[in-house]
Amino acid sequence: MPRSLQTGMPPLVMTCGEPAGIGPELAVAARLRLGNACPFVWLGDPRHLPKGTRLQEVASPQDALGVAADVLPVLPHAFAGEATPGTPDPRNAAGVIEVIARAVDLVQTGQASAVVTAPIHKKALKDGANFAFPGHTEYLAHLAGYVPVVMMLACDALRVVPATIHIPLADVPKALTAEVLEQAIRITHAGLRRDFGITAPRIAVAGLNPHAGEGGAMGWEDLTMITPLIARLCAEGLDLRGPLPADTMFHARARAGYDAAVCAYHDQALIPIKTLDFDGGVNVTLGLPFIRTSPDHGTAFDIAGRGIALPDSLVAACRMAQNMAAARRA
Repeated sequence: MPRSLQTGMPPLVMTCGEPAGIGPELAVAARLRLGNACPFVWLGDPRHLPKGTRLQEVASPQDALGVAADVLPVLPHAFAGEATPGTPDPRNAAGVIEVIARAVDLVQTGQASAVVTAPIHKKALKDGANFAFPGHTEYLAHLAGYVPVVMMLACDALRVVPATIHIPLADVPKALTAEVLEQAIRITHAGLRRDFGITAPRIAVAGLNPHAGEGGAMGWEDLTMITPLIARLCAEGLDLRGPLPADTMFHARARAGYDAAVCAYHDQALIPIKTLDFDGGVNVTLGLPFIRTSPDHGTAFDIAGRGIALPDSLVAACRMAQNMAAARRA
C-alpha cells in the first residue's frame, strides 16, 4: 500500500460532519494550509462543499496521496439532501452517521491512519435519524465495542482531561467517584504513553473543592477520596501529583511540572485551555483502539457559508492526529 512520503503512513480520513455547518468549508481551508505535509481524504458528499472547490474524487484513501496539494481529495458518500449553510436538513442525518462509521472502518482496516471528525449537530441527528448517543465520543466508543474512553482537550501549552463532562455542577460531587477518577487517570496515563510517546507521564490531579478542600475546611472529598486514590496509584508506579488547587495549577511554571491535568469537572478543565489557545485546541478521544481527533468547536450555523470561520483548530487536529499515529507506530 502506498504511504505518504512525509509520514510513511496512510493518509488521515476526515469526516464531513454536519453539512450545514462550517465543516465543509474548513476542510477546504485545512487542505490549502496543510497540503501534502499532512495528507487527508475528505469523506462526504461533494455537493456539500463550497461552490468552486477544487476537488478530485478518489476510490480509496491511498489515492489521495497522488492528488495535488491545492486540490481536496474526496472519497464520495452520497447523501439524501443538499446542504444549505446554517439550516440542517433532516434527510442528511443518516449520511452523517454513516460517514463516521465508514471512517472508523477505514482506520481499523489500515486504509487510513486516524480519524479527524468535523463537528456534528446532535439535535439534527436525533431529529433526522433517531441518533441514540449523547455525542460523537459515545458513538465512537460504541463502534469500538463500548470501550471506556475519556475526552482530552490539547494544545501546545496544555493537555486536560475532565473526569466528569456534560452534567450540572450540582451533580459533580456524586458523579466524581473514586472509580470514575481512577479510570480517567489510567486512560490518560495509557494515552500519553501510546499516543503522545511520553514514556513516563506526569499527571496533575485537580482537587474538587476550592484550595483542594483546605484540609476539610472547604469540603472533604479531596482529603477522603482523591488523596488516598493518588497515594494508591503512586504506589503502583504512576507519577501523580495532587490533589492540587485548581486556581494555582495552570500558570506557566506549574504547567511545566506535568504532561496532562485530570480535572474534576468540565469548566475546571476547559476554561484554562480555551484561555491559553482558543482557536487551536484539539479534542482527542483517549482509550479507543484507533486515533480520533476533532476541532474544539461546534457547527457554528450562524457563520456557516460566509467564509469567515477559522480553520486553526481543524488544522491542529490533523497535525495532532498525524503525530499520534506516528507515536503509535513507534
